[in-house]
Parts: sequence; structure tokens; C-alpha cells
Amino acid sequence: MLKKETPSRWIYDYFSPYEVHKHALKQTLYHGHSEYQEIVIAETECFGRCLILDNEFQSAERDEFIYHESLVQPALILHPKPEKVAIIGGGEGAAIREVLRHRTVTKAVMVDLDEKVVECAKKYLPSFHNGCFSDERAKLLFEDGRKFLEETDETFDVIIIDITCPIEEGPAYKLFTKEFYDIVKQKLTPQGALSVQASTVSHTALATYTVISRTLKEVFTNVSPSVAHIPFFAMLWGFCLASNGLDPNQINKDEIDRRISERVDGELRFYDGITHQALFNLPKYVRKALKEQTHINRDNKPLMEQYPGRA
Repeated sequence: MLKKETPSRWIYDYFSPYEVHKHALKQTLYHGHSEYQEIVIAETECFGRCLILDNEFQSAERDEFIYHESLVQPALILHPKPEKVAIIGGGEGAAIREVLRHRTVTKAVMVDLDEKVVECAKKYLPSFHNGCFSDERAKLLFEDGRKFLEETDETFDVIIIDITCPIEEGPAYKLFTKEFYDIVKQKLTPQGALSVQASTVSHTALATYTVISRTLKEVFTNVSPSVAHIPFFAMLWGFCLASNGLDPNQINKDEIDRRISERVDGELRFYDGITHQALFNLPKYVRKALKEQTHINRDNKPLMEQYPGRA
């Protein structure tokens, strides 16, 4: 039996000053800087192509479907008839890809601050966007997502927040505050839903996840945190679903499967009725931490993670 050579090149994914994961690197496909951040697209041995922004790993080819279906599908399936959807962030194109799988959707507006990320995704990450940027229902805007929601006259059935974590000096920290969620609420239709990527649910780093959930509860009647294991991150990852009427615990798995069958083009690889139940049934330690969190994130004192991987 031939012995495989040990990889000589590695890339590091930092989770704290005391924890780092590393991935064997096949090649770097792109490395550059935009006006806002450092952009790297690399190909790893185990997880295929991945997007890295400011040295923070975003998603990987092999398992991005877990992350993006967890973020997008519950909100759209719970809504009785989602037609207009806004995605804030989502530069890889995978979130809008999942939105456009829904036959009821007539318009999907994707607002990303960094046009360079989308340009790179178009060229180097075709399996992520799957050509969705050319869909006639898709509208791409390159501007500040908060400013867009403040100024638009449109309302949406679902709003997806797929942005980087609130890293110190990063571009996204003011999109996790109560004031921002107040703006979002005003731009949702009466049965509208908000879905937020809400950072890690590691036992050693629960602050961001629990603060986001607690802050959303200041604005919305129903807030339902969820978790999914993302192999590329090697840990649970958090999401929050918020609305004033939709409750993910009040729909059974058979109804979810029926809606998927009637509404969604193609076969989902992760999300179905059984997975839905798992997403919203949190481990005990997570439920305890959510219950104990009292901090409300505000514009004048925003939560900012000190990411050790940032140069």
C-alpha cells in the first residue's frame, strides 16, 4: 500500500486565541484586496473550493449546502407564499440560489457591499451560485445593506441576513443591532420572516449567538434559534429565525415535506421535515446559555468579535 505524502501547505481557520483548525491546501485560486476586505479563494484537499474574507472562512464547496439550506429554507417554507425576498450579503451566490429554487418567488434582491466578492464568485465558485445571477428574477445591488433597507420603499416576505460575523474593524457589525432589526421589521410584510446567520455555537464561544437571539427578541414576537453541524467549521453553527407570526415548532414534518415537493425545484440535500425538527431542537447547554443572556446589542455599543486570524 502506497503511503500518501503529508501535505506541505496548510491554511488556518482561527476560532479563538487558543483554538485553530487547519486545512490542507491544494492551490490558491485567487488572492487580492477589495476596498473593504482581503479576499481569498482556495482549493482544499477535503472540502474543495472555499471563500475566505479577512482570513475568516465563509463556506466550502463540499458542505456549503448544509449552511445555506439551513439559513434559507426554513423561512421560505414556513411562509405561506414567499414572493419577494431580500438577501443582505451572500456574495458567493449560494443564498440567492436557494431562494430562487422556490417557484413562488417572483423577485430576489441581493444587496452586497463588495462587488469584488461577487466577481470572484462568478469566476471561481460556479457550484455555489449555479448561474443564479443571470436569473431574470434576480436583482443585484452593490451598496450598504442597512442603507438599502433604510431607503427602499419595498417590503419583503423574507429577508435573509448572510453577512460576515461582527468582527472588530470589519464591515458588518452594525447589521446585528436592535436598531438594525427595527429597520428590518418595518420592511417585512405582515407574515414576513427574517433569517440571520448567527455565528458559532461552540461551547467555548456562545456570546455572539446568544446576544443576537436576545436582541432579536426585543423586536420580534417569535424568535427561534437553530443550529446545524457544519463539517468544514468542525462545530455547530447558529441561525435565528424571527417573525411576528410564524413559529417553526408549529408545523409538522409531513407538511414541510409537502411544501418542499410543491414549491421547490430540484432535490434539497440537507433540509426536509425531519431535519427541520433537528434544527430547532437545541442542545441543553445552548438553551441554558440563551436563557441566561441579558445583553441587547445596540448601535452605540455594538458587539464586535476580536478575531485572532485578522492580520
